[in-house]
Amino acid sequence: MSVVVRRTVGAVAGTALLCAGAVACGGGSGASGTKAASGDARAARAVTAAYQKTAKAGSAKVAMTMRTPSALGGGSVRLSGTMGWNPTVMDMTMKGSGIDTRGADLPGTMRMIMRDGAMYVDGGAAAAEKTDGKRWMKLDLAGLGAQAGGLGSMDQDPARQIAVLLDSPNLKHLGSATVDGERTEHYKGTLTVEEMMKSNDAPKVLGADERARLLKNVEKAGIKDYDTELWVNKDDLPVRMDVTMDSPQGRVQVSETFSDYGAPVRVDVPPAGQTYDLMDSFAKLGKGTLQG
Repeated sequence: MSVVVRRTVGAVAGTALLCAGAVACGGGSGASGTKAASGDARAARAVTAAYQKTAKAGSAKVAMTMRTPSALGGGSVRLSGTMGWNPTVMDMTMKGSGIDTRGADLPGTMRMIMRDGAMYVDGGAAAAEKTDGKRWMKLDLAGLGAQAGGLGSMDQDPARQIAVLLDSPNLKHLGSATVDGERTEHYKGTLTVEEMMKSNDAPKVLGADERARLLKNVEKAGIKDYDTELWVNKDDLPVRMDVTMDSPQGRVQVSETFSDYGAPVRVDVPPAGQTYDLMDSFAKLGKGTLQG
């Protein structure tokens, strides 16, 4: 494999992992807010209603910004487009200083498509020149998650992150605020991994299997806690959600805004003739058989 192709593959792999991590931050599973209700029953009821309405909506237009510490490459990545959940599908564009394209000759803005557990990244004309015209790189998210130390299930949605917030023992209502021109109610809660483990005997919004899977992956990633803020409009739907996670590499911050709930999401994957599997490329690289 040539140096140029190595850099291209590496840059796109890093890009996809960043995006996959952002999606995972925006999802997860959690329990109903038994402890939260004991501290702020009004907040628990409001956030439960937001969970139910968001799960039912099924899709929305999303704008996401993720900021990472220098140990994870630093900078910020911005994504915008449409996402559906249960199962997760998306069609987004991504750009930002957190995309490492140095030496890879990749476009500054990339389109990313997710469907059926796979992500497709458009590497542009420059990538096609180096891969026999195949500009789309296909990534098996489960495989990438395993290699990255457990990013968690990629079948994520904002409703599930709201369910995580419901487990917080300090969930509280912070008052009213205007977000993107809408009047909202602002809620905040922090939940450590240990607290998540201890809350296993509480009544659940989601299944025990999903909850156990999340806890296992969070421990693998070394995440210490989630600090979540939620802004909910008069229709009980989130307008904005911020999640901050502390990890051994530093603090990761994800901010998402939502609009047009229920918007149709049509995701057509690229033709097979225009794609190549990145995991296969890595395997061939290990055997020294991939040419570039």
